[in-house]
Amino acid sequence: MKKTPIYFMPGLAAGPEIFENLEFNVDKYELHYLKWIKPLAAEESIANYAMRLCEEVKSENPVLVGVSFGGIMVQEMSKFIKTKKVIIISSVKQNSELPKKFQLAKFTKVYKFFPTKVVSNFEDYARYFLGKSLKKRAKIYKKYLSVRSKTYLNWSIAQVVNWQQDKALENLIHIHGTKDHVFPIKNISDCIEIKGGSHVMILTKAKKISKLIDDVLTF
Repeated sequence: MKKTPIYFMPGLAAGPEIFENLEFNVDKYELHYLKWIKPLAAEESIANYAMRLCEEVKSENPVLVGVSFGGIMVQEMSKFIKTKKVIIISSVKQNSELPKKFQLAKFTKVYKFFPTKVVSNFEDYARYFLGKSLKKRAKIYKKYLSVRSKTYLNWSIAQVVNWQQDKALENLIHIHGTKDHVFPIKNISDCIEIKGGSHVMILTKAKKISKLIDDVLTF
């Protein structure tokens, strides 16, 4: 039996490690893990970036799976290569699903002042975003937020806020958690809901997500 190639794209600033809890039948699937590459320039278009990432996809008719910003990226990649299926997790499929604060950031340009330097220094990041009560989680997050380049972070945030897609793509499966505080479920339509799933459910609900992906690709 010919194996189905699946390419996984992690979330913003994350590495392939976020997929380590997923479980698939390796006799059925050929698993590949993509990594973020450096933007050519601050003004590189998301389309051009996606086209460059497509060079890492060596299989024909693959399944693309993306988490969060990685979900946006695999949608952009699918515009350049033929895919069997595109699956997004904890993400959005059109700009109308972005929360109002993202849309406000687009018009005010406030995202340009986001302190991305705190992410390049993870200890500052932990204090800035997690607070004292969540410092214990910092070690866990440090493992998964592996991309610290300020250039990449500034570029990525701008791409999310300014994403132009106004209509969902065909052949797209959207898996979303009901407790996602980054992309609230109230803004999301036509998705497979995971009860209690947060924005990082790729780590905490991996078994359920693995089964959903397998089900989608089997039937």
